[in-house]
This record gives sequence, structure tokens and C-alpha cells, in this order.
Amino acid sequence: MTTTAVSQHQTKWWSGGKSPFNIEYGKLMMWYFLMSDSFTFGAFLISYGTIRFSQNYWPSPSFVFNTFPGAGEANLPLAFVSLMTFILIMSSVTMVLAVHEGHHGNRKGVVKWLAWTIVGGFAFLSCQAWEWHHLITGAHNVLVDGKIEQWGQSMTHNPWGPLVPHEELQKLGLSVPEGEHVYTPGPVAFGGYFFGITGFHGFHVFSGVVINIIMLVMAQTGVFERRGHYLMIEKAGLYWHFVDLVWVFVFLCFYLV
Repeated sequence: MTTTAVSQHQTKWWSGGKSPFNIEYGKLMMWYFLMSDSFTFGAFLISYGTIRFSQNYWPSPSFVFNTFPGAGEANLPLAFVSLMTFILIMSSVTMVLAVHEGHHGNRKGVVKWLAWTIVGGFAFLSCQAWEWHHLITGAHNVLVDGKIEQWGQSMTHNPWGPLVPHEELQKLGLSVPEGEHVYTPGPVAFGGYFFGITGFHGFHVFSGVVINIIMLVMAQTGVFERRGHYLMIEKAGLYWHFVDLVWVFVFLCFYLV
């Protein structure tokens, strides 16, 4: 008589039997969410690239983003955004360490590195707030209808157009202090895409900070120890790493190219 052995594989996290991906359900759903979110960012950046390369003129990043807090009028192209990028990358490192400590069930280690990740997130958001404020409140000479106006960068005004030759200003009977320049209005789309996409990313960073604060409170109160695992920290880490990865593409499109 042949005996048929029926083996049933049951996992800890799937009530329906064997996981088709051999991964915990919540983590799989996080990957699905991140994939859908990457499509959104991708659509925004593709749209930005399409509009940018259809224009005859586009502001130079090394000219627009050349200031640094406390440095006055020093010309430091991309120095500040490089600092922002470094802060965000380091916060990703601290999140890796928090997940690592969670795998070893070390509550103190999780709390310490999560706290540093939150600090990094707030530091990045503070830098972005300063950058936005500086661009919006900046005063740049722009030639509009034969007159010189002071413009800051906004959704409807772009002061980063082509430079107006000094001879043309003389013909119009206009003059500016020595060392200053006058520009024509630049493409309006620049401000809309910059504030829209960096703001959307900033919202993701803020959401990640809020999530990490919740994870920190749960870790401090021993919620994960009672559950016997720190999987929620790993899921929050996936989201935080995704935010960091997206910033690499935003940095490339707006600040480097």
C-alpha cells in the first residue's frame, strides 16, 4: 500500500498558507506602495524633463543654487544642496543601524539610532525651508516692459532668464549699481516644477519623520518587545530609504543637469 505523505507548509505571517514571495505580508505591501509611489515621482520627473528640453533657455543650477547660510554673497555653487544630500544619506545610515539593532532585539540601540534618523530628517527639512525662503524672498533685477523690477523665484515669476546686455540698458536709459546684472524673465515652468517636485518630496520626508517618531515611541514603550519582533522598524526603514533614493533623482534633475 502506497502512503501519500501530504506536507503542509505554514508560515508565521500568512494565514492562507505558503507565501508566494517568501516574505512577510506587511513588507510585501510596503514594496507595492513604494513601487506605485516611484511611478508618481517618475511621471513628475519625466514631465519636467520634457518641458525643460523643449525650452530654448533654462536657468543654470550652478547660478540659481549658489548661496550658503551665513556666507553672504559668496558664490558657492551647489554647496548647500550637497550638505542637504549628505544629511539625508547619513540619516539613511542611522536607519540601517536601527533596523540592525531591531534584528538583534536591542531596544536601546533601536531607540538611539531612530532618534538620530529623526534628527537628520528635521535637519533636511530645515535646510529645504531655508532654501525655499531664500529663493522666494530674493531680489533680482529683471527687465519687464522697459523697466527694472525686483523679483524673487515663485510659481509665477522666474528671474533667471538670459542676461540683458549693458548696451541695451543704456539705450533704454536704465542703469544699475556696479557689479549687479539685469535679466529677462525666465521660463515660468521652472518655479512650478521645482517647488512642486521638491515640495512633494519634502512631504514624503515629513511623513517619514512622523512615522519614525511613532516607531520611536512604540520602541520606548516596549511594544515591539512584547510582540517579539521589530518588523515595523524594518518597514519604516524601507520607506525612509525610498525617500533617500528619490532625492538622488531629484538632485540629479534639478541641481546637476
